[in-house]
Amino acid sequence: MTELLDERDAWLTTNCSIARAFDVIRHRSTLLLLREASFGTRRFDDFARRVGVSEPAAAMRLKGLVAEGLLERRPYQEPGQRTRDEYVLTRKGRELLPVLSALRQWGDTWAADPAGPSIVTEHRDCGAPVRLRLRCEAGHDVQSDEVELRAGPGLVRAPGDSVPAEQAPMDDASA
Repeated sequence: MTELLDERDAWLTTNCSIARAFDVIRHRSTLLLLREASFGTRRFDDFARRVGVSEPAAAMRLKGLVAEGLLERRPYQEPGQRTRDEYVLTRKGRELLPVLSALRQWGDTWAADPAGPSIVTEHRDCGAPVRLRLRCEAGHDVQSDEVELRAGPGLVRAPGDSVPAEQAPMDDASA
């Protein structure tokens, strides 16, 4: 492990992207609502039923997802019925698909029923299983032990710390 991780008391986690993402997600049911939205669910009653939450809980979570910009409400009307809203993933919401897929992939490996996973993900064009991988922007597949962490521009230093922001890389397979 390198200096920045070894010197964790020299920096604060107040600008942690993982913590901020959880501030948006907040609840297990939020991820399950996003799962349903990614599967094509749009109607309020379907969300509540498929996620197994009460209507007040579904309403509160969906409202939060709209406020965070992950879902957008769009009016629809069945013939002879009043206008209602459906919920559709925004670009910001669709960009959570890799996160949901990573959780599903991990769950398939470590938490699935002995019979196997309830769904599988396949490439539409060839039928091969879809799996997530770490990949650098240069196109190289990266193993978790090949990841280096460096201080980013938003790293918040602890009061009195004088370590330069251009800190040496830090190895951490848990990143």
